[in-house]
Amino acid sequence: MRIRATVAAVSGALALSALAVPAAHATGEAGTPYTLNVSFSNVTIAKAIKVGTTSKVSASYSYTLTHGADVDVTAADFYTDAFLYKGSYDDPTAELYGDEPATCTATSATTATCKGTVDIYPDYGDLMNAWAGSWSVGAEAVAFNGQNQDEPDLSKVGYKDQGGLGSTSVQRNSKLTVNAGPEPVGKGRTLTVTGKLTRANWEDNLYHGYSGQPVKLQFRKAGTTTYTTVKTVYTDSSGNLKTTTTANYDGYWRFSFAGTSTTPAVSAPGDYVDVQ
Repeated sequence: MRIRATVAAVSGALALSALAVPAAHATGEAGTPYTLNVSFSNVTIAKAIKVGTTSKVSASYSYTLTHGADVDVTAADFYTDAFLYKGSYDDPTAELYGDEPATCTATSATTATCKGTVDIYPDYGDLMNAWAGSWSVGAEAVAFNGQNQDEPDLSKVGYKDQGGLGSTSVQRNSKLTVNAGPEPVGKGRTLTVTGKLTRANWEDNLYHGYSGQPVKLQFRKAGTTTYTTVKTVYTDSSGNLKTTTTANYDGYWRFSFAGTSTTPAVSAPGDYVDVQ
């Protein structure tokens, strides 16, 4: 079942396409859509989409829609969009769609550039933790050709969908904190640096510690702009970080996480320590 079918209907066209997927390759028999003379290419979307626990996240996309002369992409009852799917295209684990269809601008008599967004609502149950990672991109188009969208003669409605058009990562957003002390600290004395790495849990809408992850302790000397890695520390079972180092210069200390396939990279804001 497509996620779109469980969200408030965007339009009659999108509701139809959710139902018409099994007939995407229909040949025009009475009661089934015929294959619309369109194709999709040049899809662009963010390489990674970071999703937290509550706020809606919108990922912009664009693609080229190529169509036959018999397809009027400017018609009020023509709709198209791109979407994300997890796993196999024919039997996906999950799908993600936008709140609105794409907007298309003609670039020639048979091509158009279409733009829109995939809209994700983590607090509405759009995602499961196991779905973090790689997703594929598909696209679809439907032409009602003047049919009543509530009760259309489907044999007069054109529909086409296409998968394998690209990929992106949908990731569980991460947060990282740091605290270095004591402040101030004597030159050559021991400085203790603590922090915590957490990431979004899409199933309870909270942030939880990310355990067993390598995190770099970095230092930036006052008056400079570049951080240097001092050592690598691993988070404990609760995502906590704790290490010691020697304080030699005034400057900023931070933790930096390189990220994983399911969780984006993140760096804590630098914590300034005055060395006396």
